[in-house]
Amino acid sequence: MSQKFTTKNPSKPTVGVLCSGGGSNLQVLIDRARTGELGGEIRWVVSNNGDAFALERARNAGIEAIHASAKSLGSLEAVEAKMLELIDRDQIKVLVLAGYMKAIPVSVIHRLNGRVLNIHPALLPAFGGVGMYGHFVHEAVLASGAMWTGVTIHLVTEKYDEGPIVAQRVVAVYPGDTPESLGARVLAMEHDTLWREVRTILERP
Repeated sequence: MSQKFTTKNPSKPTVGVLCSGGGSNLQVLIDRARTGELGGEIRWVVSNNGDAFALERARNAGIEAIHASAKSLGSLEAVEAKMLELIDRDQIKVLVLAGYMKAIPVSVIHRLNGRVLNIHPALLPAFGGVGMYGHFVHEAVLASGAMWTGVTIHLVTEKYDEGPIVAQRVVAVYPGDTPESLGARVLAMEHDTLWREVRTILERP
């Protein structure tokens, strides 16, 4: 059965989303796009993981869902070419990394020139870098004894987790927190933060 995509609105700026997992932040973007609050239209969702629930969320919303990995396309070069093709085809204004666990090709970063956004579950530059994602971040925060953590939205550059920060919001660390309880509060803050920063970039000329 072929997938039925939603009608494209040429008057709205376009968004592409990259995900690797469940896609809860993607769902918020989808919901905000439906209400018009996002100020743009999500044209496609790409995942390096063919089993990612994020792809199912996209299909359920009538959004083009694409599995793009070296396994599915044959090489990393083919993945890079596919991303560039999709960006150009739909004139993507903002590319959002919503839990995407792979490095972004430098050509993609350059093509969008300051319009690739990533979300990180801590207050960068603390608890960032290679290997710092998901529960590993929350475990590190708790092990450090930090009283505060939070959410960072930053532009993606060639240096991992070092792009210009566009927004940060603080989450308190409570006595007795576990990585799960802390992660749940950070995720709730992510859900209330990412879409707002996407909208801000979409509103730029």
